[in-house]
Amino acid sequence: MDTQNIFRIGTGAGFSSDRLDPALDLLRHGNLHAMVFECVGERTLAFGHRDRCADPNRGYNPLLERRMRAVLPLAQAAGTRIVTNMGVANPRAAALRTVEIASKLGLKGLKVAAVTGDEVSHLLGPNSHLMEPNCKLSETGREMLAANAYLGIDAILPAIEAGADVIITGRVADPSLFLAPIAQHFGWDLDDWPILGAGTAVGHLLECGAQVTGGYFADPGYKEVPDLAHVGFPLAEVTAMGSATITKLPNSGGLVDQRTIKEQLLYEVHDPTAYLTPDVTADFSTVSLSDTGGDRVMVGQAGGRR
Repeated sequence: MDTQNIFRIGTGAGFSSDRLDPALDLLRHGNLHAMVFECVGERTLAFGHRDRCADPNRGYNPLLERRMRAVLPLAQAAGTRIVTNMGVANPRAAALRTVEIASKLGLKGLKVAAVTGDEVSHLLGPNSHLMEPNCKLSETGREMLAANAYLGIDAILPAIEAGADVIITGRVADPSLFLAPIAQHFGWDLDDWPILGAGTAVGHLLECGAQVTGGYFADPGYKEVPDLAHVGFPLAEVTAMGSATITKLPNSGGLVDQRTIKEQLLYEVHDPTAYLTPDVTADFSTVSLSDTGGDRVMVGQAGGRR
């Protein structure tokens, strides 16, 4: 592997209230170019809209302040870009609060960007058709709180290209949070479907945090995972061709092998040949895995199409 042309990206969170210590360990010892905090699901997005309706200055992840106070000094010292959907239903307010935190911490020159555009309530009306259930919006018998679209890397890339150190989004497709910094680093074309599919596979493996380092795989007494109580978060060493080695810090708990990779690769995927994202229709059916030992698995040959 050409270590001179490797992009190192790690996971800082895999759900809204995930642990913070593994992320801090990665920032200190992971030599990362970027770290992603993936913290939004449909339930937490609804909570964000609820909170924003009650207070227009809220609506972002409740742990944003605690995380940013701990993360920003380490990330700036390491030169690690932070990408996160902790903006939930109010990315602008989250970005402004992050700027305030950085100022109070005495951090100079930190650039913070908010990515908006995912809130699309204004595009819907009483006669808008809902796929699930198969009816008009007015026929649900309930008031709509909000509506969001899944944004892709085209919404994130301008912030990276503008030099933002911290990028805060709302509802973005989970793999896109990872794919954007990878694609920008290597200069991938946005219509190179196979390479975008390969990068999406990396993002999908990392997006749920400790699931790929043994948390999803573990079944004590049947499938043992070392030091599960202190399972570490994953990182990927990505090549310009889209292949990647998935691993974790050497002294962290957990496990990375072909079994943990396969379980996460299939997680929430209805059709491995056609995993739909805003960026690409990824094909995971062609993926090859190579266990190189020491909690390191090389992942390659994922594909994609328009």
